[in-house]
Amino acid sequence: MNKVIGQQQNKTFETIKNIDKNGNEFWYARILAKTLDYSDFRNFLKVIDKAKIACEASGNKVLDHIVKVNEMVQIGSDATREISSFALSRYACYLIVQNADSSKPIIANGQTYFAIQTRRKELEDSTGFQQLPEDQKRLMLRNEMATHNKQLAAAAKDAGVITNLDYAIFQNHGYKGLYGGLDNKAIHQRKGLKKSHKILDHMGSTELAANLFRATQTEEKLKRDEVQGKQQANQTHHAVGKKVRQTIQELGGTMPEDLAVPDKGIKQLEREQKKLDKGE
Repeated sequence: MNKVIGQQQNKTFETIKNIDKNGNEFWYARILAKTLDYSDFRNFLKVIDKAKIACEASGNKVLDHIVKVNEMVQIGSDATREISSFALSRYACYLIVQNADSSKPIIANGQTYFAIQTRRKELEDSTGFQQLPEDQKRLMLRNEMATHNKQLAAAAKDAGVITNLDYAIFQNHGYKGLYGGLDNKAIHQRKGLKKSHKILDHMGSTELAANLFRATQTEEKLKRDEVQGKQQANQTHHAVGKKVRQTIQELGGTMPEDLAVPDKGIKQLEREQKKLDKGE
């Protein structure tokens, strides 16, 4: 039942999406507010203000993502009128759902939907990412994963995950959520990896992207919710991993534990890349 509801809500976000004359996606603020279960637009304006601050803090221009417009609103069975509103980019919607009332069930689905769509667009817009060979995609995503794992570790430490053992347990909770209950050791066994192998070094680009999303969203949630305590941090990581898994299911994707293991590990690819760079 929850899966069906999630699919319906994700379709809802697609349904209310608009395309401008240049082919850019945007959402009208008042329609999005109703979809996110905000009955009073004045309360939603406060969330938009928070999104503006977050937009500026990330080094983006607010006017590139949040633009004042007039929106046609239905005021009766057959009557409409123009009323002031905003046109919101996908990124603006992402910032809005990150700052919205998390007690509303649809907000969680909105956070997942816009986070995934924003990440996909980032990859599409990155320098020829889609045209890169699979090995180059893996190297690029693995480097991003290394960076974000450091940031995740810092956020987890602030939440109370202090020792190496604490962090290993914390990481296993994320893996269990994403891999349907499998922890680090079980994933090694499922993938046929050696004990010395690092799981992330033996993932294809699709699996790396799922884990990158798990890491970045957990980091943000730990900070946003001001999580304190090892147990709550572990639960947060597990919940985010589980949500990413649920989204993969809703999109009809292959579960990460069922994705093939590449023939070459990241270390081998890095050695080969160094030889190419040297012209050997």
